[in-house]
Amino acid sequence: MTRGSHRFIGVHITQTPAKTGNRGAILAVLLTGQFMANIDTAVANIAGPSIATDLHASEGAVGLVISGYVVAFAVLLITGARLGSSFGYRRTFLLGLTIFTAASLACGVAPDITTLIIARFVQGAGAALMVPQVLSGIQLHFQGRDRLKALGYFSLALSGGAVAGQLLGGVLIAANLFGTDWRPIFLVNVPIGIALAVAGRRLLPADQPGDRDRLDLVGVGVLSIAVLLVIVPLLLGSERGWPVWSWLCLLLSLPALALFEYGERRTAARGGRPLIARQVLGHRSVRAGLLAHACTSGTYFALLFVLAMYLQSGLQKGPAYSGFAMVVWVAAFGLAGPVLPRLRRGVRWMPVVGCLILAVGYLSVLGYLLLGGRTGPLLFALLGIGGLGLGISANTLIGAVTSTLPPQYAADLSGVVATNAQLAGALAVALAGSTYASLAQDPGRALAVVLAGFFVLTLVGARAAHRLVR
Repeated sequence: MTRGSHRFIGVHITQTPAKTGNRGAILAVLLTGQFMANIDTAVANIAGPSIATDLHASEGAVGLVISGYVVAFAVLLITGARLGSSFGYRRTFLLGLTIFTAASLACGVAPDITTLIIARFVQGAGAALMVPQVLSGIQLHFQGRDRLKALGYFSLALSGGAVAGQLLGGVLIAANLFGTDWRPIFLVNVPIGIALAVAGRRLLPADQPGDRDRLDLVGVGVLSIAVLLVIVPLLLGSERGWPVWSWLCLLLSLPALALFEYGERRTAARGGRPLIARQVLGHRSVRAGLLAHACTSGTYFALLFVLAMYLQSGLQKGPAYSGFAMVVWVAAFGLAGPVLPRLRRGVRWMPVVGCLILAVGYLSVLGYLLLGGRTGPLLFALLGIGGLGLGISANTLIGAVTSTLPPQYAADLSGVVATNAQLAGALAVALAGSTYASLAQDPGRALAVVLAGFFVLTLVGARAAHRLVR
C-alpha cells in the first residue's frame, strides 16, 4: 500500500466509529439482508420454466423476469450507497428492505407476466438501496481483526446466497406448496423481511447526526445510463447472438462514462460533493484491489452459470444436483472467515495467496477434465480448493480496499466495490457463457476451455493483489 494508507489488519483510523451495544446482532441483521438479496439474484433462474408455463409467457419475457432484478440492482448500487451517506445507512437499509419485501409480495401474487417483470425491477431497486449499507455498516462498526472476521461472514453471505438461491428455488418449486408452484420462492421473503425490519429498527444504531451531502442528481442520471448501457448487453446480448444493438450499447457506454467523469470533475472543482469521491478511484491501492476483486469474483459468478450449463444441459443432471455441486465450494469458502483473523503472520500477503489458491483450484478441475473425468465427488472436492481460495482472497481484498481510506469514504467504497463485482460478474458470465455455448457439442472440452480462461484471470488478479499489498 502507499505511504499513509490504512492497513486492513491492526488498522488505525483517526475517526472513531460509533459505539454500539451488540455488534453481533448488528452484523446478523445486515448480513441477513445481504443474503436475501443474493438469493433472489439466482432463484429466478431455476423458476424460469415454471413461470413461463404458469403465466403463458414468452422466453424473452421470462428473461426480463430474471435479468430485470440484476439490471436494477447493478444500475442503482452506487446511488444506493450515496443515499446511505446522505440520509444515514440505517434509514436507507430499512427503506431498501421495505421496498424489497413489498416487491417480493408483488412478485409472489403477480397475476400476469407484466406485473411480475415490473415487480422484479422494483425488487432489484430495493436491494440496491439495502446492500451497500451492509458494507458501510461493517466499516463503521468493526475495526482491525473484528472487521476481517465480519468481512469473512459478509463474503460467505455473498457466495452462499447465490448457491442457496439455486437450492432453495429447486426445493420450493419441487414441493409445489399448496399448488402454488413457483410463487413461494418470492413469498418466503415476506415474513423474513418483516421480521428483519422489526429487528433492524431495534438493533441497528441510530444514524449519527451531522451535515448530509446533497445528492448529485445529474451524476446519478448519467452514471445510471452508463451502467445500463454496459449491463443490459452483457446480460442479454450473448444469449441473443450479440445483435447490433448490444454492440451499439457497449459503444455508447464509453462517451456516457466520459461524460460522467467530466461532470464529476466539474462538481469537485466547484467545491461540491461528486457522486463518487475523487479520492476513491484516484487511489492506487483501491484501483489495484478492485481489479483483483473483479478478476476473482467475476470467475465465480461465471462458474455458477457455466457449471450449471455443463451439468444440466451437458450431462443431463437435475437443478438440485447442479446446486449441490457447489456446496463443497461454499463450505470451503466459509473456512476463511474464522481462520483468517487468527493468523499472526503473513496476513498482509493473503490477498495474493487467496488468488493463487483459486488459480490452483481452477487448474485442478481443468486437469481432472483433461484426464477424462466428468462429474462426481472428486469434481466437487476439487471445486472446494477454489472455494477456499476465493474465500481468502475475497475477505482480504475487500478488507484491504475498505481500510485504505478513512470512514467518511465508507459509502463510496461500498457502492464502488459492489458495482465492480456486479459488472465483473456480468462480463465474465457473458464471455464464459458465449465460449461454452460455441463448444457445447463437447461439454467436457467446453468447460475445460472456460476453466483455462478462469486460470489466466486469477493470475491477473494475483498480480493486481501484489500491487495492492506491496
